[in-house]
Amino acid sequence: MERSAQLTARPAQHRTAYDPAASGMSLRSKAARVLDANWTGGSTVPSRQLYPHQWSWDSAFIAIGLRHVSPLRAQTELETLLAAQWADGRVPHIVFNPSVPLDAYFPSPDFWRSSTAGRAAGAPRTVQTSGIVQPPVHALAAWLVHRADPGLSRARGFLARVHPRLAAWHRYLLHRRDLGGAGLVSVVHPWEQGMDNSPCWDAPLARITPAPARSFRRADLDHGAPEDRPTDLDYGRYVRLAVDYRDGGYRDGGQRDGTGGEFAVEDPAFNALLIASEYALARIAEELGAAGTARQARAERLTAALVERLWDPAAGSFLCRDLHGGGWIRERGVSGLVPLLLPGLPRPVVTALVGTLCGPHFGLGARTRLVPSYDLLGEAFDPHRYWRGPAWFNTGWLLERGLRVHGERERADALRAAVLHLAEATGFAEYVDPYTGEGCGAAGFGWTAALALDLHHELHQDLLKGAREGVSEAATGTFDRSDEGGDRG
Repeated sequence: MERSAQLTARPAQHRTAYDPAASGMSLRSKAARVLDANWTGGSTVPSRQLYPHQWSWDSAFIAIGLRHVSPLRAQTELETLLAAQWADGRVPHIVFNPSVPLDAYFPSPDFWRSSTAGRAAGAPRTVQTSGIVQPPVHALAAWLVHRADPGLSRARGFLARVHPRLAAWHRYLLHRRDLGGAGLVSVVHPWEQGMDNSPCWDAPLARITPAPARSFRRADLDHGAPEDRPTDLDYGRYVRLAVDYRDGGYRDGGQRDGTGGEFAVEDPAFNALLIASEYALARIAEELGAAGTARQARAERLTAALVERLWDPAAGSFLCRDLHGGGWIRERGVSGLVPLLLPGLPRPVVTALVGTLCGPHFGLGARTRLVPSYDLLGEAFDPHRYWRGPAWFNTGWLLERGLRVHGERERADALRAAVLHLAEATGFAEYVDPYTGEGCGAAGFGWTAALALDLHHELHQDLLKGAREGVSEAATGTFDRSDEGGDRG
């Protein structure tokens, strides 16, 4: 049956995920074993076969989970990534392992040519990287890693060493990537936002002339079903954008109309994660004996700009803004819900976001157990195709935080339970069908295991807190913000 026919024939009722097989190993042990298997000695790969290098935002999420089994490895994870930072401040989205064959992943180091094409931007000469970036989760990760073992962190000077690099990373984004001139950061390639194949990119990508299919070979199809991966047409457009950016020396701005290349989009999730990391940098500065007030104020200004530029009350969601198209991209993706994690959102915005999350467009707690990556009612929805419908564990983790930050404890508890159940049941799959919970993509996926570890630790802390307070386990839902292993600041 063709893919379109399969989707059309999808029944209205969906079975929930299967129960995990009985096992003597705890979730914590299973997740730790995945991270051990993916550890390379200095960093953790997302997947040994499909993603055999170090990815930027993957490493941030992985460090958040690693802190519960090895704070030293968690610190090393971030230090390894930041050691590949460019002189202009950007943190590249891939740091390549020189021992991996070139044909194991595309685009490979010889495509990006970072040490030559990126020379003017200050690409490192001793390590090969990509030239684009990913969402800035790193300061938040660094703060949480520090909180897991402050004694070790202080003894190693962890925060003192990563703070200047994190500050330079944020300066790069705030000054070089404010392509719209309103304070928000723009992405210049769909891969930068992390949700690579989202329907939110369809309109701006439609302007791009794809690279010829004969000019590249897709290694991802060696490990994933074509019907679950981006189409060849979309991939050709991704390659064209990357080639143009590379051949322009990885310069930001100053091209054509001053807004970068042909693709420049203000994305709500990317900016929300920057704001969350600004708050974290304020905490890091205070830990190091400096004032954090300027960072706090900047986070508040960026939150106001995010609401002003990207909030659509009619959609009940934040929307992407296409700087070339001149307005909002009217597609509901999970990216538009991620700002829920910000503490400074106006209450009416929070209420509307929770309504959208749990309403017919995303169905959390009713039609779906994990949050789909795209609108269930959208024309482009596909429960298996990369970022066009499947549910991902990192966005579930972010939204669990957001619900808890805004006092939605029961919903946060239910989402946490679903993440933990499905992570274990699917062997820590890359992503899942949001209706059935069927695991898709790579198994033994790095951030799935890591974030399950983090939520497992949080649940354990809640149960201990509930026992201390003499309440039943079923009633526990609060999270002690002062807890060393799970500070939500």
